[in-house]
Amino acid sequence: MTVFRLAILDGLTFSPIRKQRSAAKVSMSNALQISHHLWQLKMGMVNAYLLETDDGLVLVDAGWPNKTEAIFKAVQESGHNPADIRHLVLTHGHIDHAGSAAEVRRRTGARSYAHAADLELINNGKAERPGTTVTPGMIPAIAYLLFIKPGGTTYESFAIDQTLKDGETLPMANDIEIIHSPGHCAGHIALLLRQEGILIAGDICSNIMGLAYSVLNEDRALARESLLRVAAHPFERAVFGHGKLLDKRANQLLEERFSDTKVR
Repeated sequence: MTVFRLAILDGLTFSPIRKQRSAAKVSMSNALQISHHLWQLKMGMVNAYLLETDDGLVLVDAGWPNKTEAIFKAVQESGHNPADIRHLVLTHGHIDHAGSAAEVRRRTGARSYAHAADLELINNGKAERPGTTVTPGMIPAIAYLLFIKPGGTTYESFAIDQTLKDGETLPMANDIEIIHSPGHCAGHIALLLRQEGILIAGDICSNIMGLAYSVLNEDRALARESLLRVAAHPFERAVFGHGKLLDKRANQLLEERFSDTKVR
């Protein structure tokens, strides 16, 4: 029951346990260095990410509402000053990734970025779109009822300063490619760090106890198509909004896992 409990607490579905070795150092800190320029900021159920660029720090995602202090603490544990966050990039507009974005933006003056398809959520502070469904299975259903649904239906809305498009690069980092990957959410994007061979996957899937669909999807068939399109890109490692680092053959593992139409 303990293993199931841990999975539920992360609010995500999982597949049978697979051994995965992480190249990153194990630490009690909430900041885990993934590469020379990338840190994972752990906030319990959700991960955010911090990127060093020539134009200052980039925060990728901002967790649930009321998580600003947790984010700033993790940023400090990474050896950085939260005041140096100049950019805030959202992988999508769901409440567990954009919930504290307005306050982070207000306190740092960061410029904000997201895909245009999620402006409807972000501009109105909506947790999710009508018609969003729970992935089939007992664990996703329990996770949704106990942990996601109680999280609320709204968060503080805010303005996006610049929209992002598929195939372009981040304005402040021309080696990071934007991959529009709808299905989980219409405006979902993944970020490909080309030089480092790392994918910031957001919620295209989770990696708690193995690769699996996220608990919620607007269109799970489209999410699968997006997963396979993302997996066609060259990257060795992948990090997720929910779950652990994949440190070897990440694109191949995604392709192998989700090419099987029987995976739920």
